[in-house]
Amino acid sequence: MKKLYLILPLAGMALTAYPQKKADRKTLGNLQAHVAYLASDKLEGRRTGTAGEQLAAEYISQQMKIIGLAPKGSNGYLQTFTVREGLEAGPNARFSINGKPLEPGGQFLPLPFSARKSAKGDVLPGVNEIDNVWLIDIQKSKDEINPHASPLEFYLKKSREAAESHATGIVFFNGGEDLQTAAQWLDLPHETLSIPAIWVGADGSKALSADEANGFQLELQAELVPSKRTGTNVVGYIDNGAPATVVIGAHYDHLGYGEDRNSMSPGEKSIHNGADDNASGTAALLEVARLLKESKLKSANYAIVAFSGEELGLFGSKYFAEKGPVPMQQVNYMVNMDMVGRLSAEKGLQIGGYGTSPSWGEVVPAALPKGLKVHYDSSGLGPSDHASFYLKNVPVLFFFTGTHGDYHKPGDDAEKINYDGQLTIVKTVYGVIEKTNGKPKLAFSKTRDPQPITGNGFTVTLGIMLDYTYSGGAKVEAVRDGKPAKAAGILPGDVIVQLGEYPVSDAMTYTKALGTFKAGDSTTVKVKRGSGEKVFDIQF
Repeated sequence: MKKLYLILPLAGMALTAYPQKKADRKTLGNLQAHVAYLASDKLEGRRTGTAGEQLAAEYISQQMKIIGLAPKGSNGYLQTFTVREGLEAGPNARFSINGKPLEPGGQFLPLPFSARKSAKGDVLPGVNEIDNVWLIDIQKSKDEINPHASPLEFYLKKSREAAESHATGIVFFNGGEDLQTAAQWLDLPHETLSIPAIWVGADGSKALSADEANGFQLELQAELVPSKRTGTNVVGYIDNGAPATVVIGAHYDHLGYGEDRNSMSPGEKSIHNGADDNASGTAALLEVARLLKESKLKSANYAIVAFSGEELGLFGSKYFAEKGPVPMQQVNYMVNMDMVGRLSAEKGLQIGGYGTSPSWGEVVPAALPKGLKVHYDSSGLGPSDHASFYLKNVPVLFFFTGTHGDYHKPGDDAEKINYDGQLTIVKTVYGVIEKTNGKPKLAFSKTRDPQPITGNGFTVTLGIMLDYTYSGGAKVEAVRDGKPAKAAGILPGDVIVQLGEYPVSDAMTYTKALGTFKAGDSTTVKVKRGSGEKVFDIQF
């Protein structure tokens, strides 16, 4: 992914190059008020499908009404969508090893084809008996597993075999999948077998792998109940009677208490307030909307969309792009603001999607304030909501002020936001819209997109967050607890220059190198730390 850099002459290093007029002071006050509420403990992290998300949606819709935006959702300002519809562990699900219970939905899950039954037995490792629970060590069953198929296929095949052999139940451990992957299996349709089948996560697998154990007393109850999770977009509209519409968006959902296992502090059950991610973008969205409503920019209609479900996989923006209420063929372009609250002179502003229209090369530089360092990324794809529009052949821009040590952690709080920098983002986005006012509809360009880093080719992680503005290696922005990088001793600020035998020059070469490894592999990581170098041993 090629990055271009533009450094404009600095004006006293001020991040807000605009004079502090009365209108700017009003915008600053509004930004602070929006972030303060959205990132307050009252909203409990705005996790999709929770009461906190609904409080945030109510606040955003009220602000849209105050601004004078027309409702454009399927229910006033609100547009609901399904995040998932499947099964989850029921209240009676249980599994214990030698009398020690594990947490359903956290440390074990019934598999989707499991019978809703109980079973218990004294089980010897490696011995599958009639009228007893079978205990299957996946690491010792590798020869039976098709590496090109989903592990669930093997689990189903082995469970059928156990049922036909009159086992009373079956327990799988050492599978290597994380809980999030196993939970996704519950959304898939499956037959129901005659015996209960349990998947066990890392904690239970460790207990069942104990070398000194001669046997285990296992007790299980498999219960699955229907589960449906919904999210809510908030959509306002400025109808200028124009043939084309500009979409301005930001996601407002966050991680709650980290229940979806996407926290960078997995052992810390605290509210993740998400001030930068993405109360900052939502606040900026509302202020851009207010400025547009008060403006004379009438050559386009404006759809102002606060998305939910982004942290779970862009669910809200995908739904909006598929279901309207604005047909994608009428959309001129889309601007996305995600994490715009930590602008600094060192990192500057990152603008993605620069290659999605030939017009951006003229429009964007003309809208930038003096003194702002800018990193351009041509790709229209990325881990945020603009990708949903790019995939519909809509030109996009993505505004982002960079990762930091509080990313996806409870420490992402309102007092750490750079509100002057946020004002700069608001003015810049407004400037882009202003520069396109009266121009013909923008042409769309497909970009050379980065290779995906998920799926069969990317099955392990070091547990780090990278600084994507950095070149000369892969600079570590944050290190996740309980992951290989933390265990090895890698620290924030280290710059990875080699992973195994693969040289690393930037974030993309790092991810390509990482994609060559699989669970169970060992390798080394060479990093630059200060003026020296260190080499760490890594076990995936």
